[in-house]
Amino acid sequence: MRKARILVLFSLMFCTFLCLNPEFQQLVEFPEQNLTLNLQTEPQFRGFWSKIVKEEKEVVSNPTISVSSGGLDSKISEKIEVVYKLFGIFPIRSGEIEVMPPMKLIPGGQSIGVSLQTKGVLVVGQAAIEDKNGQKVYPAKEAGIEVGDTLLKINNQEVRTDQDVSDAVNLAGQQNGVAHVLFKHQGQILEKLIKPVFCVETGRYRVGLFVRDEAAGVGTLSFIDPATNQYGALGHVITDADTNQKIEVYNGKIMASTIYSIQKGKRGHPGEKIGSFVTNSPFSGTIEKNTLTGIFGKLRGQIVNPFYKEPIPVGWESEVKVGPAKIYTVIQGEKVEEFSINIDRVMHNRTDSKNMIVRVTDPRLLEATGGIIQGMSGSPIIQNGKIIGAVTHVFVNDAQRGYGVFIQNMINEGINNKVAA
Repeated sequence: MRKARILVLFSLMFCTFLCLNPEFQQLVEFPEQNLTLNLQTEPQFRGFWSKIVKEEKEVVSNPTISVSSGGLDSKISEKIEVVYKLFGIFPIRSGEIEVMPPMKLIPGGQSIGVSLQTKGVLVVGQAAIEDKNGQKVYPAKEAGIEVGDTLLKINNQEVRTDQDVSDAVNLAGQQNGVAHVLFKHQGQILEKLIKPVFCVETGRYRVGLFVRDEAAGVGTLSFIDPATNQYGALGHVITDADTNQKIEVYNGKIMASTIYSIQKGKRGHPGEKIGSFVTNSPFSGTIEKNTLTGIFGKLRGQIVNPFYKEPIPVGWESEVKVGPAKIYTVIQGEKVEEFSINIDRVMHNRTDSKNMIVRVTDPRLLEATGGIIQGMSGSPIIQNGKIIGAVTHVFVNDAQRGYGVFIQNMINEGINNKVAA
């Protein structure tokens, strides 16, 4: 009985020791999943961090933690593998810490016209050809070319426009009756031989494809990095309207656009901003990356957000909270306006463009648009004075709600991976 009491007393003392031990408290505070850590806004972890980071790129340890580090010389972030050990001996938990440095960006909100040319020519449909016998044939389809494929070369000549394809096919039909077609199919480069058929209706040789070489539309600028003039916009990838395939960009640009009409969103029918490109645009930019979290490039010219004339801090993933926030977008002309939203849900550890569920609460925006509409993609989200993300998608059956992307994911895709100069 005495031994049992001593054992219970010892256990209570040991538990008390662990609860009061600062290192154990920090261990308990760290979540089991991967963690994004901002040392500027989470000072409670600075002492902890100083214990595990060394100048050399090597594995280091202390009584409770061992760390494998790739060094702290990355511009945007550093990922650290951490193993938590009890008394420096018994592994308890492992995880990854992504350490984010302080950073400031200029919020966007401006309406932009987006124009891009594809890398190669995209196949968007099959077209029957009526031959001289009145039969409908599909030469390209029969050879194995499908909707969503990208034509790269015909008879060893690069094709960049739909006219290039038409002329190359017609020439091949006239010369030897065979077209050697190099194309991209589901990430693979393939080559097929196709026999063009003379089309009675057009008087030209054809292979039976509808193709497209460019795309255009209206979206919203998300941010500008004042140090580099790099920008991010849209918050999601640009896909072809017919194939829903990601567009591989050969060349592209953005410029100012003006909104002259709003098609209001309603259940089952997403709304839309209707606008046009500004002829004498005060700014322009290249499109050098089309990624899962938006488009990125270099910006030139005058950009003004009337609410934020100076750069503001970035709010990293760990700082995004459920609750009220603001978005900035254009619903008439070129004027950037501020509207209230609520962040209903935060979904951590997703690397795509659906990291938050946002809901429009601003009566004026609900009256004007019904909520989130097409063309609003990229509208920056500000919470507690920090830019934390951008609007990306609308819920088809509930226009008041949609998705937002973490600004952190946009930065990692567009700036950390470096946009070509």
